[in-house]
Amino acid sequence: MGDAHATDMTPHVALIVETSIHYGRRVLEGVTRYLRSHRPWSVFLEQRELFAAPPKWLRKWHGQGVICRKTTPDLAALLGRAGIPLVDLNDIADAVPGVPRIESDQRAIGRLAADHLFERGFTRFAYCGFSDQAWAIARRDGFVGRLAERGQTATVYESAWTGPAARAWEREQAQIARWLRGLPRPVGLMACSDMRGQHVLDACQRLDVAVPEQVAVVGCDNDSVLCNLCHVPMSSVVPNPERVGYEAAALLDKLMAGEPAPTAPLLIEPVGVHTRQSTDVLAIDDAVVATALRYIRENAHRGCSMKDVLRHTAASRSLLERKFRQHLGHSPQAEIRHVQLKRVKELLAESDLPLNEIAPLAGYAHPEYMSVVFKRETGRTPGAFRAAANPGFAGGKGG
Repeated sequence: MGDAHATDMTPHVALIVETSIHYGRRVLEGVTRYLRSHRPWSVFLEQRELFAAPPKWLRKWHGQGVICRKTTPDLAALLGRAGIPLVDLNDIADAVPGVPRIESDQRAIGRLAADHLFERGFTRFAYCGFSDQAWAIARRDGFVGRLAERGQTATVYESAWTGPAARAWEREQAQIARWLRGLPRPVGLMACSDMRGQHVLDACQRLDVAVPEQVAVVGCDNDSVLCNLCHVPMSSVVPNPERVGYEAAALLDKLMAGEPAPTAPLLIEPVGVHTRQSTDVLAIDDAVVATALRYIRENAHRGCSMKDVLRHTAASRSLLERKFRQHLGHSPQAEIRHVQLKRVKELLAESDLPLNEIAPLAGYAHPEYMSVVFKRETGRTPGAFRAAANPGFAGGKGG
């Protein structure tokens, strides 16, 4: 079964990846990026829904490799008997033993959402997720775990997404509205996905709750259609499905060449947070700190200094230092550095700009100094960060 194309040097590969949602399409973009710079494949691909079962034709298919987002134990066993390498991208069900797996680091996504809300000064937190999805539970655990590190807790609401326990739309929205009505405010809320975030924002609209002033909402997956469809455009954690697809293609190529499969799953870190109106707020009671924070976040990428911040806030250096440490746990200088490095990371991950062009866009006069600060703060060079975040852009421009 696996060697029917032995005379054809082009591998025949099946991509069992959903085309119906944003995440799956971006995974396929990553596979495409890999193939553009490596040997070509003959690709079997069909229009698919996320929850569709693996196609029946795979049972009689004669090919050399499979990348699958809906891997089942039966499919893995079938391909294993045929000697066809399989890379599992399934983040809905538990991993299949013995099958190499690549997925987004779900806990890191949750931690990033918590950090985003911390940066906006929230001290009350909530989480809205799905009780029957492994990826959502992992995101919840990352979010709650990061809060615990800061001595904080979250009020959690979860319900079934699929199956007989899932509620009809209006009933579910009524339940979410009841839950939201009982939350202390202001509150920073993480939704496990952009779809769940849309549910929350719809409920806020029904309750006439101000977003982001009373409830600030950050979703996950950065589906621009969903995020901008909301009555208040929604901020969202940006995962890296392109890299998931790229690494899956690279791994499958190695497996088809006879290399051994890795024993541990590869977890791909998220890129950052795309901030929109739903979290564009600073929940800090101290007017001096709030004014300084807004100024830093709007001007750090222009190279603002501590003198600029002091001039804008009309506060003494010692007062501002003390207030920042009281409310945020770090200095104004650290905040400037944090905002600048965040911008560097975004540009490294999402563009192919060279370092000498990234530096002035992030507030640095010299790319050499930017690289020194980046390595000191992150433990990686800009080039190493870019190679990890977006392999398709690596190659001479990362520094």
